[in-house]
Amino acid sequence: MNDTLLIALYAFAGAAATGLTGAGALRLVRRRSLTASLAVVAAVAVAAMFAGTLAVAQAMFLSAHDLSVVTTVLAMAAVVSMITALLLGRWIVARSRELAVAARSFGDGGDFTAPEAPATAELAAVSRELTATSARLAESRMRERALESSRRELVAWISHDLRTPLAGLRAMSEALEDGVAADPQRYLRQIRTEVERLNDMVGDLFELSRIHAGTLVLSPSRMSLYDLVGDALAGADPLARSHGVRLVGDHVEPVPVEVDGKEMSRVLGNLLVNAIRRTPADGTVAVAAERRADGVVLSVTDGCGGIPEHDLPRVFDTGWRGSDARTPPAGAGLGLAIVRGIVEAHRGHATVHNIAGGCRFEVTLPAAVT
Repeated sequence: MNDTLLIALYAFAGAAATGLTGAGALRLVRRRSLTASLAVVAAVAVAAMFAGTLAVAQAMFLSAHDLSVVTTVLAMAAVVSMITALLLGRWIVARSRELAVAARSFGDGGDFTAPEAPATAELAAVSRELTATSARLAESRMRERALESSRRELVAWISHDLRTPLAGLRAMSEALEDGVAADPQRYLRQIRTEVERLNDMVGDLFELSRIHAGTLVLSPSRMSLYDLVGDALAGADPLARSHGVRLVGDHVEPVPVEVDGKEMSRVLGNLLVNAIRRTPADGTVAVAAERRADGVVLSVTDGCGGIPEHDLPRVFDTGWRGSDARTPPAGAGLGLAIVRGIVEAHRGHATVHNIAGGCRFEVTLPAAVT
């Protein structure tokens, strides 16, 4: 075996023994500061060179003079390495603490602002992720506040809308019970009307709860929008006549769609009822359906006079009823929220925008596969 191979073997043996010792030291300090770990790594590197050199010297491959020279060089390298490791460790720890303080701010409900001091690539990546997470949390908090506000409004409006008919039902039932009703049949018809309105309100609440809970089960089938719109217009015609509103459905293309007929009839019915109630007498509510590049678009246009621009984003929110919505005919503000929920369950979307003299609600659905 030649001398070079022997030197390599002795040096490896000495360095390996030091490396195993260093691995044990790293395991002991793994939960401590990064500075300690870097110091151990630097110490292991220099100690491994010392151990290898001493092993080679013991094998008589180095003279005393050469060993002294190498030892001095290694000692100086050890000093520089330890100082460099300590400085690097303290710098990284300082950057990590700044990042932790910044992260604590948005964890307490604020916004995350990344430290301005330069950091390592890994810490910079963490800062970017925390910035993105902070933005998502801010959006989530805004949605939560808006949802909580709409829930409070809904509870208040539902309580108002329930109290009025219940008080009327109590008064009419007491009048019938005491025999003081001048026209019992009229009272009975009114009671039936109020009970049907309360039943519709409970039905809307149940439908909305299924939508929010994700338990709305659809049974899609292939049908023509022409037939769907025709049935909806026929169902809304009595209400339109009582309000003196004209219903128009002349621009409906016989476009095939894959939808749940019952749920989409509810969507059209809610849109038509909303449009008829908001359109003044002698006004017109028009329904149209056409195929576009992004799918099948079903629209309901009314003559309500338009919706204030600041209210447009809230039209489909639960409980929203507009500025003049305190009167009972306006409902509980659930109809349009149900529309959006059913349409989104069909992988579509609902929008609204103002036009001259009114507004147009549009429902976009995926076209049926031919």
